[in-house]
Amino acid sequence: MNILQTDIQYIPGVGPKRAEILQKEIEVFTLGDLLRWYPYRYIDRTRMYSVSEIDQSQAYIQLKGKITAFEVFGEGHKRRLVAHFTDGTGMVELVWFQGIRYIENKYKLNQEYIVFGKPNLFNGRWNIPHPEIDPFMDESNRPEGLMAMYNTTEKMKSHYLNSGAMRKIMGNAFGMIKERLPESLSADVVKEARLMPFHEAMENIHFPKSPALLRDARFRLKFEELFYLQLSIVRYASDRKEKLKGVLFPKVGRHLNTFYKKKLPFSLTNAQKRVIREIRKDTVSGKQMNRLLQGDVGSGKTLVAIMCMLIAVDNGFQSCLMAPTEILAAQHFATFSQMLSGMEVKVALLTGSTWKKEREEIHAGLLSGKIDILIGTHALIEDIVQFRNLGFVVIDEQHRFGVVQRAKLWEKSSQPPHVLVMTATPIPRTLSMTVYGDLDASVIDQMPPGRLPATTRWTTEHNRGKMLDFVAGQLARGRQAFFVCPVIDEAGAGDAKAAVKLHQQLSRRYPGYSVGLLHGRLKVDERRDVMERFRRNQVRVLAATTVVEVGIDVPNATVMVVEQAERFGLSQLHQLRGRIGRGGHKSYCVLMAGDRLGPEARARLEAMQSSADGFRIAEMDLELRGPGELWGSRQHGLPELRLANLVSDAGLIPLAREDALGLTASDPDLSRPDNQRYLDLVRQHFGRTGGLLGVG
Repeated sequence: MNILQTDIQYIPGVGPKRAEILQKEIEVFTLGDLLRWYPYRYIDRTRMYSVSEIDQSQAYIQLKGKITAFEVFGEGHKRRLVAHFTDGTGMVELVWFQGIRYIENKYKLNQEYIVFGKPNLFNGRWNIPHPEIDPFMDESNRPEGLMAMYNTTEKMKSHYLNSGAMRKIMGNAFGMIKERLPESLSADVVKEARLMPFHEAMENIHFPKSPALLRDARFRLKFEELFYLQLSIVRYASDRKEKLKGVLFPKVGRHLNTFYKKKLPFSLTNAQKRVIREIRKDTVSGKQMNRLLQGDVGSGKTLVAIMCMLIAVDNGFQSCLMAPTEILAAQHFATFSQMLSGMEVKVALLTGSTWKKEREEIHAGLLSGKIDILIGTHALIEDIVQFRNLGFVVIDEQHRFGVVQRAKLWEKSSQPPHVLVMTATPIPRTLSMTVYGDLDASVIDQMPPGRLPATTRWTTEHNRGKMLDFVAGQLARGRQAFFVCPVIDEAGAGDAKAAVKLHQQLSRRYPGYSVGLLHGRLKVDERRDVMERFRRNQVRVLAATTVVEVGIDVPNATVMVVEQAERFGLSQLHQLRGRIGRGGHKSYCVLMAGDRLGPEARARLEAMQSSADGFRIAEMDLELRGPGELWGSRQHGLPELRLANLVSDAGLIPLAREDALGLTASDPDLSRPDNQRYLDLVRQHFGRTGGLLGVG
C-alpha cells in the first residue's frame, strides 16, 4: 500500500480519538492529508534571548535557564500552575491551566531547560502560557533553524492538538516513511520547471534545513497545487466539450439582416466584429458554447448579445438574458425593446415583481414559442419557467451569480443551450485562467465611436464647495449628475438613511432642479420610476446608493460624484465611473474622500485618477484586495488553495496551465496507466469531492 494512504489514527501520537478530531476539524484522513496541512508561518529558533531582553514587540521568544519553584493558584477552572524560570538576568513565569500534576512531575527544579513560547505582560510581570520545554543537555541538542507553526482550531486545542503537538505528529509521520515518497509530477515537468523533488519538498516545508531550501520547497508545492487546479479545470472543459453536443445555428436569416441594415445604432467596432465571428464559429461547431465576453463599461457587449440572440431566432430557437438586479434587467428590456421595435421579435421581462397575470402569460408564451427573448433576474431559474426551445443563454455580470444558479439555466432545455457570460468587470488574465478557466474567452478591447473617457479627480471635504459649484455649472448646461453613497450596513437601513440625508442636502443646494432619491429599501416600482424619470431628464440630480453601480445607461449624465470614495474598492469605483460618458459629451468623475486617508485608500484614489483602463484597474484591485474578496471564489466553485496565492503567485499560473494542457493533449481522459495517478492526486489536493464544480 502507498504509505500516503495510511489511516491517520495509526500515526504515533494520534490514535482513534484524535483521528476523529482531525477528520472533522481539518479534513485530515490519511498521512498524505496530514503532509498537506502546511505550516502558516515559521519561527527562527537559532536565536536565544535572555529574560532581560523580553519586550512587547516579540511574538515568540526562546530562553535558556532553570525552574526555581512551582506554585499553584486558584480553584476549579481558575486553577493554574506557575513555575518561576530564571536565567540570571531576570525572572519570567511559566503558566499552565491544564495538566498541572503531570507538569509538576515532569520538570525538575534547578535543571537547565530551553523554553519557547509567546510572552505576555500581566500585572507588570512577564509570563509564558503553556510553553514548549526541552531539557538542555549541551549545545548539540539546542534547537536550531526554522520551526513550523500550524493553524489549529479550538476543538483541536481542547484535545491537546496545538501547533507543537501537530509538529510532533508530523515528525512521527516522517519517521514512518522508510522510502522516498513517490513523485507527484512527471519527470519532464519537474525537469522543465526546475522543481525540487517531492520528497525533499515535503521534508523542507515542515522541517526546513535552511531558508533557501524552504523557499524552493514552497515554490515546488505551490506549482504543484496550481498544476492540479489547472488540470481539473482543463479536464472539466475538455470533458464537457466532448460530451455535450450543442444546438446548431447554421443560417443567418432575415432578423439579423434586418437589424444590421436598418437598426444598428452605430458601426460595429473591429473588436465587436471579431467577437461575433468567434461566437458564430462556436454555434456551428456542433459543440456547446461556453464563452466569456469581457469588455469595459460602454464597450458594446449588449449589442453583441442582441445580434447573437437574433441569430438564434433566425434558427428557430429562443434566448434569455439573466441580470443580477431588477433595475438592470428593466434597462436591458428597455434597450432590447427600443432596438428591436418594428421587428417580428417578441421580447418579455420577468422579475420578482412581475404581476401574477403577466407572469402566467409569459410562462404560456415561452412554452408556445411566441416569446423569442426573455430578460429577467434570478426569477428565470424558477422551476415553473420552461421554454419551448431554448438555444442561447446570456448571463450578465456573471460574478454576481452562484454556481447552482447558473447551472439551473442549463436545465431549461433538453439539449444544453449555448452560454455567453458577460462581464464589465475586467478580469486579469492570470485570474481568468482559474476563475473562468473552463470557458473560451473573448474580449472587446475597443470603444464605440464617440465615447470620450471621463476625467477623474479625487479631492477632500475641504473642496466640497468647489465641487458643488462645478456640478452646478454642468446642470446649467443641461447635463445631469449622479451622487453616490457607500454601503454602510448589510441590511441597507444605514445606506438609505445616508442617501436620504444627501438628497436633502442636494435639494437645498440645487433648488431650481429636480433631485431624485434611489436606494435599495425603496419598492421596486419606486426605484424603476425614479430611474425612468432620470433617464428622461425629468430628474436632473440623482442621490443614490450603489444600486446604480451596474449597467445604468443615461447618456446625458456627465458627472459622477462618489461620496466617501475611500470606502469603495477599485473595481467598484471603475464601474460607477462607467455610468457617465455614455453620450458624446465630456464627462467628469469626482471622488470625494475624507481628510485622513490610509495608504491603501490613497493608492486606490490615485489609481483611479491615473488610469481609465479597466484591465489595469482590475490588476491593481486584485493586488490590493486579493481574489477571494474581489471575485468570491467560493461561489465560482473554486476549491481553496492551501499554499499558492492567485495574486502573489500569478506568474506560476500560465506555466502550470501550459503543463496541464500538455498532459491532456496527449491523453485527454488520463486513461494511460502512467497517468491514472493524476486523478487520485487531484482528489488529494482538493478534498473528498475531487476538485472543481463547473463554473460555466
